[in-house]
Amino acid sequence: MMFQEQNGYVWIQITALFCLFDWSAAQISYSISEEVNKGTVVGNLAKDLNLNVQELEPRDLRIVSEYSKKYFDVNLRTGNLFVNERIDRDELCPNMIKCSLEIQAALSNPIHVNRIEVNILDINDNSPAFIEQSCVLNISESLSPGERYLLPIAVDTDTGSNSVKSYKLSPNEHFSLDVQSGGDHSVSADLVLQKSLDREIQPIINLILTAVDGGKPPRSGTLQIIVNVMDVNDNPPTFSKPLYKVRVIENAAAGTVVIKLNATDLDEGMNSKIVYSLIKRGNNDPSDIFAMNKETGEITVKGSLDYENTPAYEVRVQAMDQAQLPRSAHAKLLIEVIDINDNAPKISVTSLMTPVKEDAELGTIVALVRVSDADGGKNGLTSCKLMGQVPFKLTLNYKNDYSLVVDGPLDRESVSEYNVTIIATDEGSPSLSSTSVISVNIADVNDNPPRFSEPVINAYVKENSPIGTVIYTVNAFDHDSEGNAILFFTLQESYPRNVPISSVVNINSASGEIVSLQSFNYEEVKTFTFYVMATDSGVPPLSSNVTVNVFILDENDNSPGILVPYSEHGSVNSENIPYSAEAGYFVAKIRAVDADSGYNALLSYHITEPKGNNLFRIGTSSGEIRTKRRMSDNDLKTHPLVVLVSDNGEPSMSATVSIDVVVVENTGDIQTPYRHIPTKDDNFSDLNLYLLIAIASVSVIFLLSLISLIAVKCHRTDDNFSRYGAPMITTHPDGSWSYSKSTQQYDVCFSSDTLKSDVVVFPAPYPPVDAELISINSEDTFNRTQTLPCNKEKVRYAATGGNQA
Repeated sequence: MMFQEQNGYVWIQITALFCLFDWSAAQISYSISEEVNKGTVVGNLAKDLNLNVQELEPRDLRIVSEYSKKYFDVNLRTGNLFVNERIDRDELCPNMIKCSLEIQAALSNPIHVNRIEVNILDINDNSPAFIEQSCVLNISESLSPGERYLLPIAVDTDTGSNSVKSYKLSPNEHFSLDVQSGGDHSVSADLVLQKSLDREIQPIINLILTAVDGGKPPRSGTLQIIVNVMDVNDNPPTFSKPLYKVRVIENAAAGTVVIKLNATDLDEGMNSKIVYSLIKRGNNDPSDIFAMNKETGEITVKGSLDYENTPAYEVRVQAMDQAQLPRSAHAKLLIEVIDINDNAPKISVTSLMTPVKEDAELGTIVALVRVSDADGGKNGLTSCKLMGQVPFKLTLNYKNDYSLVVDGPLDRESVSEYNVTIIATDEGSPSLSSTSVISVNIADVNDNPPRFSEPVINAYVKENSPIGTVIYTVNAFDHDSEGNAILFFTLQESYPRNVPISSVVNINSASGEIVSLQSFNYEEVKTFTFYVMATDSGVPPLSSNVTVNVFILDENDNSPGILVPYSEHGSVNSENIPYSAEAGYFVAKIRAVDADSGYNALLSYHITEPKGNNLFRIGTSSGEIRTKRRMSDNDLKTHPLVVLVSDNGEPSMSATVSIDVVVVENTGDIQTPYRHIPTKDDNFSDLNLYLLIAIASVSVIFLLSLISLIAVKCHRTDDNFSRYGAPMITTHPDGSWSYSKSTQQYDVCFSSDTLKSDVVVFPAPYPPVDAELISINSEDTFNRTQTLPCNKEKVRYAATGGNQA
């Protein structure tokens, strides 16, 4: 019978070996006893990992585990792995043969993970104890020697050699003890009747059962056995076999029949009527899980079966007759729970790098992932993968241990956070799966230079604007974040004509406002260019430049200037006309120029103080003073005229000139101090000689000016601040010439067939829009057409010289 009971433990031992097989793959293995003091050294990690002790702090060696307590830690100065928390093996691994803690040693720079298995060795710190305080046995005196009685077992929370190994019975003459070893299971003992009992001699026998463990020194516990000697019933019930084996699925519903036992008794009547029951042994009460019909011997499922908690049950069954002095028989029932795939894989994640820099190299470890499944067999085999398109992947470290690593380029400006979904699937049928989402934040690096909103900035400022005027506000942006996107602006120093740009304008480094440091004069400077650099605050900083063109806008700040012969200050201007002058007779021509441009330089002429019955009129645009009618005897002999020359600016500016027109009786009294009327002569006259000399002189000046201009252009640097450029003189076939500079242009016209020589100078506005059209008609009229940029209309200036023929 003992041999058969020992064979019953074989399949349980094989199952336990398979369960322990998966834990043998640890890379580094240590062993330590439970209940050791804090600080006890487990082993030297630096030596076992082939690392120098000096590398431990720079590489940030850390101990990572999934347990609620941090049982172990590492001394970075010595590399020793030491105990950090009290370890109670009986609490961690109750009723388990092997107890081990799995931890991981993580290194940075580069990141590397090592798996460590620490085996917790049991010490004999618990004594065997019986659940029952005493055991009462009713034994008939008619029983023959050899009768066996099942005794309670002692419970010892220690395992292995420190668990209960034997039982001892106090000395007596009637009973002996048969100790049965269960292999991996607990040791049990049967009380064996060695000598027939005599109730009349000794009705009650008191025995002491002692349970002894295998520790050194051994510990023990005792149980009092009270034997009541009974009489009569001499045939016990008998089971069909001493050991029953059955299998039941773990999701079996309540009421499912597990097995139906059968026991017989050779007696008759009440002595043969059998009652079945389940026996509670130690702290294991099978009636919590199973129910037994005491009359039929049928065992059914009562509670919830869970393969992951208890893969097998060992149940002791008793069959007792109903005699006055009942006799009983016992059988062992092994119930194997068949696993079903009712547990989805469990995913645990330990983050190592948060956030991840966007320039992280391929293979950088972001997190450690571990997958576990409480099911057994194929139901507990798992696979793990990532869902969706993400720049990460899972690499297998050990069985069910993975690393989440970078597998593609990261760009925070495109995606600043990834929700990485991990799915783990077991191999059950049907398979179960679970998911876990890891949020991976991407840290910014300074990989984007500042960008301006436009490649070239055109700014406009009015001349004579006060110092400190905001010319323009520069805007730039940076795709980076936080400190890498904080911008400051600076001026790029340039020295045109030895004038630093910082003395002309200034820029607010934070807001980008460009302010003037001086007041500009359009007549001297029309435009200038400089560069603004935007720099971020990253490490290293990145920058970019933008070109800023500043255009000076003209203001009406120059009054018209009267040209000769009426421009001498304090001179008396007078003109003589004959009494016989007809209507429209040419009296004089007022010429004026304005240094401004556009409408600010467009001049108009008016007589402000006409006397003599409105005898004279003036051309509004030409400035020619002519008679409106013939003279009469009532007219004055002297006519003082005040001519007002006004520009078209806002507000308008003006100048005045006074002319006294004197009426003479004879035409011979009229003198023309400026130019005489030429007489037709077929011979070569003095005037022709003068014209020839003038043309030659102008040609020479033109050539010299052209050569000088070319030389200056070839040697000077680009100077937008230059106030004066090389002059250029151009001659025309009709005897006129043009004089131009970088800031002003003047057109001069000579005429040889009029009484008076006219020199007309026109300043051209900047910048020119349309080409000038110059023409000379039969009346020696000089026309100049200029398109003004303010309203794109053409304004014609006309100047006519000489009297009517």
